[in-house]
Order: sequence, then C-alpha cells, then structure tokens
Amino acid sequence: MMKIESIRLKNFKAFKNTMMSDIPKLCVIVGANGTGKTTFLDVFDFLKDAYQDNISKALGKRGGFSEVKSRNSAGPIEIEIKFYETSSKALLTYFLAIEDENGTPIIKREKFGQILDFSRGKGFVVTPQIEFHKEEQTLARPDLLAIKGLAQFQKFPVIMKLGSLLENWHISDFQINRARETREDGYAEHLSRDGGNLSLVTHRLYKQNPTIFQDILEKLKRRVPGINSVGAKITEEGRVLLKFKDGHFKDPFLARYVSDGTLKMFAYLVLLYDPAPHPLLCVEEPENQLYPKLLWELAEEFRMYADFGGQVFISTHSPDFLNALELDEVFWFIKNEGYTAIKRAKNDKQIAAFMAEGDQMGYLWKQGFFEGVDPQ
Repeated sequence: MMKIESIRLKNFKAFKNTMMSDIPKLCVIVGANGTGKTTFLDVFDFLKDAYQDNISKALGKRGGFSEVKSRNSAGPIEIEIKFYETSSKALLTYFLAIEDENGTPIIKREKFGQILDFSRGKGFVVTPQIEFHKEEQTLARPDLLAIKGLAQFQKFPVIMKLGSLLENWHISDFQINRARETREDGYAEHLSRDGGNLSLVTHRLYKQNPTIFQDILEKLKRRVPGINSVGAKITEEGRVLLKFKDGHFKDPFLARYVSDGTLKMFAYLVLLYDPAPHPLLCVEEPENQLYPKLLWELAEEFRMYADFGGQVFISTHSPDFLNALELDEVFWFIKNEGYTAIKRAKNDKQIAAFMAEGDQMGYLWKQGFFEGVDPQ
C-alpha cells in the first residue's frame, strides 16, 4: 500500500507554488469559498484522468492548458507527490511537469524515484530483476504517462502499485437525483462518483456480503427514525429499484420518495463499508443534507476508513463536522495575493493551546481563530 506523505503544486490553477507536507491518513480542509479546496481535490481526479487517457484529454476536460495553468505564472505546471510505500518502507517521489508547445500539451518531465525518468515521450525505466538494468523506451505520444503502460508489467512491481493507486482512488461527488434513478440490472462493484449506481451496489451487498449489509442497515436505523429495512428489487423489465421500509407502515417506498438526508447517509455507509475500500478517497462537503448531530459519527467512520482502508481527503464548511476532528487532521486554505496558501491547525500555537485545554475545532473556527480564513 502507498500513503501520500506530501504534495507540491506549482502553476496549477490557484496553486502557484504550494506545499502540503506530513499529510495524515485523514486530511480535512477548510476555507472560504474560492480558496482552492475543490481545485486541490481535483488534482487527484486530474491525475486519474491523465492515467486513464492522456494529458491532453485531462487538460481539455478542465478547459485546456491555459485554464489549468496559474494566471501570470512562468514555467510548466508541476505536480510532485511523495508516497510512503509500506512494504519496502521507502519514500518515493512522483514528479510530473506539463508544458504547452505550439498549442500542444506535452509531458516535459515524468519521474518516479530512481525507477523511471521520461521527457517528451522518451526515457528509461529500471528493471530491478536484472541488476537494476536501465531500459530505454519511447512512448507513442509525448502526452502519455509512462507509468500507464509500464504499470501493466509485473517486472515493474513498484510502478504497478502506483498505477493501481491512481486507477482505484475515488472522488465522491454524490448527486441525490442520480441516486434516486432506477438502473438496468447489472454488476457494480463500487459506488460510482455521483452515486447513480446505488441500487446496483445495494443489491450486490445484500447478495454477496449480507453481514456488511446488515451492519450498514443497523447503523442507518440508529440515525434515521423509522427506517427498519432497505432493499433492491429487480423488476420484470430488468430494472433495479431501491426501496426503504418504515416500520410504522406496511409497504416500502421507493428511493425517489425518501428524504435527501436519509438517502445520502445510506450512500455514505455503503461507500465507507465497501468490502474492498479504495486506497484513496476524496469527498467534498459531506455535511450537505445531513442532520448536524450525525456528523460526529460520520467523521469517526471516515477516520476508521482511513485507518483500515485507504487515505481520506475531505473538504468541509461544517463546524459540527470539525468538532469531531483531531488537531493533526485539519488544514486550512487562504488566498494570498490571488493564490492559495496552506496552513495547518497543529502548527498554530494558539489553536493547539485551546485544543489542549479541551476546546473543539469547529468552535475555534467559528470564533475566528483560523487566521485569514474569514472571507472578510
């Protein structure tokens, strides 16, 4: 398994030259609107898009190179991520520099530790099985990631791990209306980004992992008054309907009639108790549509997911959610001369002192102790 230790961004939208280091397993970001929280989480999505397709398509999805590159900045877009590889206990650095040449995006440099080094589609990869022999390689195009092809070969085990991480990390952007839709019968291993396959995943859990499904249901019962069962029914037309049952009524009702909060809480439980958790999970503003008192439990479950599953990055505006967090887990973003700067709660002596005396993070945020976070 690989854990992200630090991220350095240069010329990526609001991040002109910014570093986040010593990143915990559960990393929560706060800040005013427009400070770059969504952009920061999009870095992971950008890398996943680039891995699955190419740099040109990943940039095009975001408006092109000129829209992704920081305003009034010089030099290429740079992303540098340091990973801690648990089996070897090594710290490995993945570096990516992207430039625009005559209107065409190219990878100026892609480097992964001492294992791989490419520039403009040409470079070398080290084969550890042959006394660290360097293999010269040329890619089909200069906008392709070298790790994309090399991750398919078992003789490059560390690159395989990085490729698996990129391919399987998950960005959750749950859409209530999408989750209410019925779907054609089929297979869904994980909850999708927008939650549109919730009924399919529920059906799979019920059939293949009944113990986990029952655990999810018990947690939902404690948090949503009246709900005593959830099921997914396949119609004669081959469509999957998600149904909720209130113990006070005889007949169950369809997902499109259940409250937003109930549906979202159920979806988060399905996401967080996935039998095969994602190695990295990003969630933006999980508090939306949820009753404030439920956020403490939800924060605890995100922490458990991080401890036993994969690393978790969350952005939030909720003091109630923040109240459940530890000093080490919170960063905040501020705008400084048009660009994003990152601060950390544990490095602020005043916040650390208040937390040591028993204060809660959300209270301190509301009282204005997070310097520079207030949009005024």
